[in-house]
Amino acid sequence: MSNQIHTADVAIIGAGPAGAIASALLNRAGHKVVVIERQHFPRFSIGESLLPQCMEFIAEAGMLDAVNNAGFQFKNGAAFTHNGNYSFFDFTDKFSPGPGTTFQVQRATFDHLLASEAQKQGVEIRYGHGLTAIKFNDSGATLQVQPDQSSAYQLNARFVLDASGFGRVLPRLLDMELPSDFPARTSVFTHIQDNINSAVHPSLPEHDRSKILITVHPRYNDVWFWLIPFANGRCSMGVVGESHYFDGKEDLRACLQALVNDTTDLGPLLRNAVFDTPVQKLSGYACNVKSLWGKNFALLGNAGEFLDPVFSSGVTIAMKSASLAVPLVNRQLQGDQVDWEQEYAIPLKRGVDTFRHYVSGWYDGRFQDVVFFRQDKASPKISGMISSILAGYAWDTNNPFVAEPGRRLNALVELCRG
Repeated sequence: MSNQIHTADVAIIGAGPAGAIASALLNRAGHKVVVIERQHFPRFSIGESLLPQCMEFIAEAGMLDAVNNAGFQFKNGAAFTHNGNYSFFDFTDKFSPGPGTTFQVQRATFDHLLASEAQKQGVEIRYGHGLTAIKFNDSGATLQVQPDQSSAYQLNARFVLDASGFGRVLPRLLDMELPSDFPARTSVFTHIQDNINSAVHPSLPEHDRSKILITVHPRYNDVWFWLIPFANGRCSMGVVGESHYFDGKEDLRACLQALVNDTTDLGPLLRNAVFDTPVQKLSGYACNVKSLWGKNFALLGNAGEFLDPVFSSGVTIAMKSASLAVPLVNRQLQGDQVDWEQEYAIPLKRGVDTFRHYVSGWYDGRFQDVVFFRQDKASPKISGMISSILAGYAWDTNNPFVAEPGRRLNALVELCRG
C-alpha cells in the first residue's frame, strides 16, 4: 500500500447529483473538498425525469445556466393513463412557490455536466477512486482509497458526506442498513428509439413529450410503466412491479415488450419503437438505514433511503439533502455544535415521509383514484396542492397535503370515491 497521505476539509463519496451539488456549495464556502467517485463519467444511471424543485438547488450551486443551455427535453408536468383514461398535472399550476418546469435528462450527460460544473468552480473530483475502508475519530475520518489505475492512499478529512446513491458505501461499511417496509419490487428498463405514434386511442390526446407518462397495467393496478421522452427522439421506459411478476423471466426484453403490448394505451403508442439498448433489471431497491448521520459524517440522497421511482423523487431528495447538509457541515467545521438529528434528519425525513404516503397510496389504489378523478369535477385549489407534491415541493408545510399527508390524502380519497 502507498504511504501517501492526502488531506481535505470534506471528503464526498460519489459525484452524482448530491455529490456535485454538495461539493460546489462547500467549495463556495471556502472548504477544500475532494470527491472520490468509483466510476468514470459519463456513465449510465436510471432516474431521468427531474422535478421542478431540483431547479432551486441547481441554481443554488451556480449551475443553472449550464443546465438550461444543455439542450435537455423541457418538462412541465406528469401524465397518467389506464385503459384509455387520461389525466395530467401541470406543474406550473401548483400551490407552492418556486419553479414549475424542469427537464427530462439522460443521466449520463446530466450527471457529467453537474460534476464538470463543480470542477470548473474548483472542486477536485477523482474518478476511478473507490473507498475500501474508513475509520472515524475526534478530528474527522481516515479513508482508505483505491484508485483503479494506481496505488492505494490515505485521505484524511474533517467530515465525510456519502453521496454514493445505490452504492450505499457507508451504510455497507458501517453496518447501518435496515430493510425497507415496502414490498420487494423490481424494475425492468431500457432506452429506446421511440418513434412515437400519436394516434393511439380516440379518448387520448396526442402524446406530450414535455411530460413523463405513467401508465397503469390494465389488469394489475400495482404494475406501472414509465415513459420519459428525451430531446433526441429517444425515451427511457420501464415497468415496475412486485418481484413475483418477473420470476422466471430470463429474456428481459421479451418480458418488457410483452407487458407493454398488454396495454391499450402504451402499446399502441410504442408500436414503432426500436428496442436497441440492452434491457436491465433492478430488484429490491427500496432501502433504509439506522441513522442518516453519525460522528463526522452524514448520508445524502439514496445512500440514506430510497422509496420508489413512481414519482421521480430520487434526484430531488438527493439535492435537497445536499442543500440541508452543507450549512451544517460548514458550521461544524467552524467549531459550532450541530444537532444533526434535529437540524438534518428530521427536516429531511419530513419530505421523504410525504412522498412515502403518496407512494403507498399509489400502490394500494387510493392515490390512483385521486389521479384519475374526473378533472372537470376536481377542485383547482386541491389539484394545485397535489401538483406541488408531484413537482417535488414535499417540504412545503404550508401545503395541507404536506403538513398532514396521511389524513388529507384519506379525506381526498373519500371525496373522490364518494
